[in-house]
Amino acid sequence: MAIHLRSAEELQKMHRSGLVVHEVLTALRAAVEPGITTMDLEKLAEEKIAGRPGKAAFKGYKGYPCVLCTSVNSEIVHGIPSPKRKLREGEVVSIDFGIELDGYYADSAVTVPVGKISPELQKLLDVTRESLDRAIDKMRPGNRLGDVGYAVQSWVEQHGYSVVREFVGHGIGTKMHDEPNLPNYGEAGRGARLQEGMVIAVEPMVNAGGPEVRMRGEWVAETADGSPSAHFEHTVAITADGPWILTRPKRDDWTVLVE
Repeated sequence: MAIHLRSAEELQKMHRSGLVVHEVLTALRAAVEPGITTMDLEKLAEEKIAGRPGKAAFKGYKGYPCVLCTSVNSEIVHGIPSPKRKLREGEVVSIDFGIELDGYYADSAVTVPVGKISPELQKLLDVTRESLDRAIDKMRPGNRLGDVGYAVQSWVEQHGYSVVREFVGHGIGTKMHDEPNLPNYGEAGRGARLQEGMVIAVEPMVNAGGPEVRMRGEWVAETADGSPSAHFEHTVAITADGPWILTRPKRDDWTVLVE
């Protein structure tokens, strides 16, 4: 398993990529409202990156057709934007976006309420985002991958939810998906040791019901029991000064993941 350790210069390049991802996701999150289609969000993302350096990371990746993944309600990941999929009050939509800029990738995701959602759905979103906070807090030199996965799993299961096992976080850098893989479950103290310069896309995917997944077509993964799912993701570098979220503007407010 070849794990790349990034230099300070490389991390700065990845942060520049991450700032674009943050800017686009911020605009998309603000645009979510009842009546908008997932294709409307796709077009907005394309507008935000048109005419600037870099390119969308997902479009064309293994044949994926769009810039965004937009996964609604029971869809876990890789939902394909469609002009027919109009968002309705009370739903949730996960928006996943990545960019490649100057040879370096960044990747992030957020699950957004559509209008007013139920307290039960809001709790699912809160717990998933909190599990990402807890995972990032473990992203320090000397800890192990299992510490990060356990941080997610223990928090999620404590609240009666389940973590998806078929899809995992991943190393990221000059490739979108690199070593190591980071499951959202595991045993504390096990797995590869975290080192300065490692960069990992940490992305809890959490189901309100069971962990089982079923595929709809080539791309879309959804909960087997039809329960809602949430997905939050950041690209995180391990540094001597602690975790650095590369898909956020500032280093010193990393525990506040959603404005």
